[in-house]
Amino acid sequence: MENLKKIKYTELNSKQKENYNFHKVASSLADYGFNSLRLNDDWQGADFIAINGDDMMKIQLKGRFTVDKKYINKEIYIAFIENDVIKLYRHDDAVAELPDNIKNSSSWSEFGGYSWGKTPKIYNSIIKEL
Repeated sequence: MENLKKIKYTELNSKQKENYNFHKVASSLADYGFNSLRLNDDWQGADFIAINGDDMMKIQLKGRFTVDKKYINKEIYIAFIENDVIKLYRHDDAVAELPDNIKNSSSWSEFGGYSWGKTPKIYNSIIKEL
């Protein structure tokens, strides 16, 4: 067991970070009774699904708090890790709360997406910390 050495997240490539984030989020969801299944092809916008009985969540992994027009009306949840805290929210709930300055930004209006380095406090009510 001397080969067990913790990795440094910052040293991982993007695919390794996505795998790491999946396992961290899936582990936390297991505490709530969810079984997580990784998808190979971003089915309906989701990186994975989490199932608990009749409840199913389609989850997209992100590196930070994000909204994107391509996820609107797809019943997608976004999961990300911020300051070692796993956060989960319904994408459409975040879009519904978008301030006018974001709606009028070129990132949103021309490119269809927006993300923040740190989650704005106005979204605290829609975020579940796992």
